[in-house]
Amino acid sequence: MYNRIMGLDLGDCTLGIALSDLSATISNAIETFRFEEKNFEKALERVEYYCKKEDIKEIALGLPLHMNGEESEHSALCRDFKKMIEDRIPSVKVTLIDERRTTVQATRYLLEADMSRKKRKKVVDGLAAQIILSVYLERRKFYENNR
Repeated sequence: MYNRIMGLDLGDCTLGIALSDLSATISNAIETFRFEEKNFEKALERVEYYCKKEDIKEIALGLPLHMNGEESEHSALCRDFKKMIEDRIPSVKVTLIDERRTTVQATRYLLEADMSRKKRKKVVDGLAAQIILSVYLERRKFYENNR
């Protein structure tokens, strides 16, 4: 049996959060947590809350890259946030996942669902975290099956 795995999509003032089921097969968007701009300590407190509540041992954190694969300024923020998580919760393994186009993909899903702009804004980061987590779960399953 597995533990739940968390997926995160970090923005300047939002944190999209997704959790897997106990079998680490399916990802579900949980929330888009809002915090004061660049107050990553508040975002970290929310991560810590879910890690304790759900006994999280693994996190997939989105790493924003430019379309050519180079790191962006926001990539450094995500790397710093990864270190913050690892320092605060050393029992949790954090893996960076290329998140190029996840927000675009999430927005497309919500547009296809005919969701209003106001509602999309509230849930898009959570859905992006769900996509990041889904990518991680697929890779994890692939590596487990091909050992």
